[in-house]
Amino acid sequence: MSKRLETVATMTCMKTLLMLFNFIFWASGVLMLCIGIWMRIQLRDYMNMSAQGSGAALLAIASLGAVLAVAAVLACCCTARGHPALLYLYGAFLAVVALLELAAGASVYAYRTNLNEGFDQGLNESMAAYGQDQSKSNNIDSMQKTLHCCGNRGYADWLNLDPPKDIPLSCCKVAQDKCDSQDPDEIYTEGCYNRVLDFINSNIGLVAGTAIGVAFFPLVGIFLACCLASNINKAEYEQVA
Repeated sequence: MSKRLETVATMTCMKTLLMLFNFIFWASGVLMLCIGIWMRIQLRDYMNMSAQGSGAALLAIASLGAVLAVAAVLACCCTARGHPALLYLYGAFLAVVALLELAAGASVYAYRTNLNEGFDQGLNESMAAYGQDQSKSNNIDSMQKTLHCCGNRGYADWLNLDPPKDIPLSCCKVAQDKCDSQDPDEIYTEGCYNRVLDFINSNIGLVAGTAIGVAFFPLVGIFLACCLASNINKAEYEQVA
């Protein structure tokens, strides 16, 4: 009888810990979903200017977060029912999730490299289309105002285009109605290329680091799910014995 009570107490403890894990797992899924969507919105204009920017990696992070949030809710049902087969299945699912999160983090890092390589070409193309393509013009103006920069590598890039273009008022450091955009003292002279890459790398690095860091968390759930399933089987055996 004492062994059975000990097993029941262990099962209760394991169920409580697994429920707590499920809640944290759900919260991590919601966090990944929000970060993926937020970063897709934050980097949208810059990715649109990159010749290789699609945003698929960030959407994959958001989608994985949504799957984790739903799975965590279903996992609570599995834990409450206490069926060993479902718990072992949940443990296997968590192992797959850990691999997917590692892959997602790695894909974001790879995506960052592709984005960096394509941005120089895309920015030059956007500058060449400035004043003709409204969408690209808006992206350029927004970037130069937000990051306090001008041109690709410097403000002179506007003058070196073929044909040359006037430096946009979005390069101005002072109020646009009082700005002479052809006067280097009144405009930002640093190029946008390095500014944008620093902005993209710092933000995407945060997303990738989060995905990789969270990837190790499911290992705790695997341990708890398998231990609970084992204790349930043990309790059933002791009850029969």
